[in-house]
Amino acid sequence: MVVFVTHSEQETVELGSRMGKLLGAGDIVLLYGGLGAGKTVLTRGIALGLGTRDMVTSPTYTLMHRYEGRVPIFHFDLYRLGGPDEVLDLGYEEFFYGDGVSVVEWPERLEYLCPEEYVKVEMEAAGDGIRKITVNAIGDRYSRFEKELKGL
Repeated sequence: MVVFVTHSEQETVELGSRMGKLLGAGDIVLLYGGLGAGKTVLTRGIALGLGTRDMVTSPTYTLMHRYEGRVPIFHFDLYRLGGPDEVLDLGYEEFFYGDGVSVVEWPERLEYLCPEEYVKVEMEAAGDGIRKITVNAIGDRYSRFEKELKGL
């Protein structure tokens, strides 16, 4: 587990960019945190680290945005979904287990569909633009990610 504290939106984007540089095809990042915790801001940084030039916005009403970088980036926002059956309707497997990086806001909606291995990011707003961001590697696949992130 690695804990970061960011003091501005820009610092959160920079942390995300560092994370994005470590991610590759087939990686999954699950973002936990309440409304306004900075999940989309961190995703913007992850996408930058993966080389996208696209403007990253919340896919709340479209459920998923795709961005092009050195690998495709699939940005999910499951907030509006009622549960895993609606996630199944999205055909999530082709994205989660495909050739891109999947970043998921509100992964609680996955329930039994939650992957066995992923990068778990817990975000907490602490006021005045300050965010506490805890990154935890779930599964052997991501132990390298966590070690490299600690070294940055």
